[in-house]
Amino acid sequence: MEAQETKEIGDTIAEGGQHEHAEAHAEASFRRAAAVILGVIAMLLAIASLLGEAAMKETINFNIKASDTFAFYQAKNERQTAISLAADQLEALVASHPEWTGVARAQADKLISDYHATVARYESDPKTGEGKKELLQKARGYEAKRDHAQEQDSNYDFARGLFQIAIVLGSVSIVAMSRPLLWLGCGLAGLALLLALNGYFLFVTLPIE
Repeated sequence: MEAQETKEIGDTIAEGGQHEHAEAHAEASFRRAAAVILGVIAMLLAIASLLGEAAMKETINFNIKASDTFAFYQAKNERQTAISLAADQLEALVASHPEWTGVARAQADKLISDYHATVARYESDPKTGEGKKELLQKARGYEAKRDHAQEQDSNYDFARGLFQIAIVLGSVSIVAMSRPLLWLGCGLAGLALLLALNGYFLFVTLPIE
């Protein structure tokens, strides 16, 4: 009888040891899996950060180019207005002096013609690309690229924030041995990945100002 009881006690202890060993193995496996997941999320965070920095630089660069081009456009416009006024004044002067003939009239007519040609060239100059029409088109192109880069950066900003929260949740899940926290972190990381992809391809526009 005593031998039977001793055997049962031994079996119970052995089962308890096996159970503890299984639990220790499960905890070790969970921690390894969580560490790998956190490593992947950290890598994605680094990529999103690099893309965000590049988008921010493009936003600044294109904004500067747009401002410079608009300033050049304004300078052209002022110069064009001044020359157009000069041409009008010279035409009025010629009209008020019908007695002008010969060389004087020819010189005045040539100067008026040159003024009008310059005004037309300032309005549009496809050859140099520095006419008002070309400058305005170029400036608006820079603005469009600036807005595109700014929209990309907004997506990357949200993605980085969610990646960071996911890493925090994953780290806490390892300490607390909480699978729900790890799955929540993975869900946030998945959402962050979608935002990062949307930042790169701009499939949809985020409803933000």
